[in-house]
Amino acid sequence: MTKKIKIAVVGVGRWGVHLLRNFLEHPQASVVAVVDPNPECLTVVKRQYHLDDEVLMTTEWKAIEQVAGLDAVVIATPASTHNSLITDALRWGYHVLAEKPLTLNPAECRKLCQLAQKQQRQLIVDHTYLFHPAVERGKAVVQANQLGDLRYGYATRTHLGPVRQDVDALWDLAIHDIAIFNDWLNQIPVKVQATGTVWLQSKLALEQTMSSSAVPNSSLFQGLSDLVWVTLTYPNNFQVYIHLCWLNSDKQRRLGVVGSLGSLIFDEMSSTSPLMILYGEFEQQGNRFIPVNQRQQVLEIEIGEPLRRVCNHFITCILKNTSSEVSSGLVGTQLVQILAALTQSLHKGGQPVFLNANED
Repeated sequence: MTKKIKIAVVGVGRWGVHLLRNFLEHPQASVVAVVDPNPECLTVVKRQYHLDDEVLMTTEWKAIEQVAGLDAVVIATPASTHNSLITDALRWGYHVLAEKPLTLNPAECRKLCQLAQKQQRQLIVDHTYLFHPAVERGKAVVQANQLGDLRYGYATRTHLGPVRQDVDALWDLAIHDIAIFNDWLNQIPVKVQATGTVWLQSKLALEQTMSSSAVPNSSLFQGLSDLVWVTLTYPNNFQVYIHLCWLNSDKQRRLGVVGSLGSLIFDEMSSTSPLMILYGEFEQQGNRFIPVNQRQQVLEIEIGEPLRRVCNHFITCILKNTSSEVSSGLVGTQLVQILAALTQSLHKGGQPVFLNANED
């Protein structure tokens, strides 16, 4: 009989409860501890998931050190807490699955990857979209050159809220689409640019509602951007344009890659065909360009909850003692590095920022 991996889930808020549910249902996992600073959250999940008294329910993070035979820790807490929690967990000898982003600082991410390697423990980041069946199928389409010569990419991620008070729309929303484009292209950007607009939470408003130490001192910081426009440039000069806004009642989750033969569209809001190829190209007749070969192909995708796939992947990496080829700490570090560079550009009014690939 295969050994069950003993797991502690840390943080059972909006996303953590879904991780808890999946590991409780996983045949090769055993949830032996749940940690959350809010006692009410612990009471709710214990009742909701019928957890027996053998499962440690605690508000104290360091209490998990006393759990006999603990193998892994699942961290679903605010990103600002990730570095210290993951560092502790790795030093104590546990494998770690962390909610995205890995941390808010590229240097911290690199140190965590080094620590995981030194401790010979798996460090995996929950970039759920990388396990979405539509994203997996989309990558196969792009890598098989079904779109012809790639020309550009675009994405829109908008909704009316939730409005964050710890990070702007860039850090809240962009990581999903950047992760997908990096995965589909099998590359990371070499240059990034971002511009933003603040309506709701200006620097002055933040200073009035938060401690001064929590508000950046930079004179370039104007507040938390509600609207952000992002441009990513990849090594082959392929460019991606991303529209991000949490102050837009037109909810969109749409991403596309345009090629010489057609466009690949991933539209989460479509209940019937979330992934399709819109074929079409031009035929030149004299000085005119005539659209030809236009047709639509709806791509079938496997059925399955992406988060369940994340959890299964984490368990498999532990059992096989192999690093993740999909969402390792390195992948998480690359994404944080990109977001940090975009933040620099945002605070400099959209000036280009070049990424140094050697930093990874």
